[in-house]
Amino acid sequence: MKRIQYDRYGGPDLMKLENFELRAPGKSEVAVKVHFAAINPIDWKVRNGALKMVTGKTFPRALGSDFSGTVTSVGPGVSRVKVGDAVFGLAPIKDGGAIGEAVIVPETFLAKMPNSISFEEAACLATPGITAWNGLVDKAQLTAGKHVLINGSTGAVGESAVQIARMLGATVSGSCSAEAMQRARDLGVQTVFDYRKTDLSKISNRYDVVYDTAGTMTVAVGLGLLRKRGFYLDINPTPAKFIRALFNRHLKPIICTARADILDNLARAAGKGALKLPVVEIVRLQDAIALVTALESGRRLGGKGLVSMA
Repeated sequence: MKRIQYDRYGGPDLMKLENFELRAPGKSEVAVKVHFAAINPIDWKVRNGALKMVTGKTFPRALGSDFSGTVTSVGPGVSRVKVGDAVFGLAPIKDGGAIGEAVIVPETFLAKMPNSISFEEAACLATPGITAWNGLVDKAQLTAGKHVLINGSTGAVGESAVQIARMLGATVSGSCSAEAMQRARDLGVQTVFDYRKTDLSKISNRYDVVYDTAGTMTVAVGLGLLRKRGFYLDINPTPAKFIRALFNRHLKPIICTARADILDNLARAAGKGALKLPVVEIVRLQDAIALVTALESGRRLGGKGLVSMA
């Protein structure tokens, strides 16, 4: 079997397509034959060593988080899925390995795919959807009738947040590029701001929830846009922000935290057509390093880039 891996933290030149031997799944673990893997910024952040306090020093490390595929074997105690099930999910950040022909993950990091969506569509859902859910549902406890501002409303997390907020009955405003404004409107964003032309710190609107899914807003601006009991959700957490959040209940740094119930909710939403991310480019596994490198260098796709294992 083959996967993308690296033998130390650092730049894109360290990535290699190499052979590996898939171990047997342990207790509550599942082995999955990967059909498609989705590329996310977290993939190169982990490889660069930005999260090495969490990911540790064991090498070689495998690349990739989000995937879809078919269950090939299960470990003792697994009850959520069985051999032959079509699934989607994510690999734990300490392990990675989604950009490869097979991966081992905890069963709680998987959900069964709805019959109505493709493997390509399913591969896109996990990290963006979970991150959006962590903020809007877990932290802000968003309910119908609330007003939400999504900064970066046409990125992967932003689009997921827009769709989940609307699913919960909220009114959504958002910022994005001029080129993406029609896309935002099509998603249901009622008021769309061109981020190049609009200084959000100067708008008069105030919101129950502000979610900076682009990671470009300052805490001061985010907090300043809130209504009295609002929440500012920050996708770019730092130790300083966590400390500040201890003294300000309106500030909520967000870390993507997977749970089985979230993945099940994402599956249901996708199955109903309420959650979908656009796939704009698919490459073969042997071409994955080039696409990851290009995206890391700033290339914009306007949707998700996938790696096919076929």
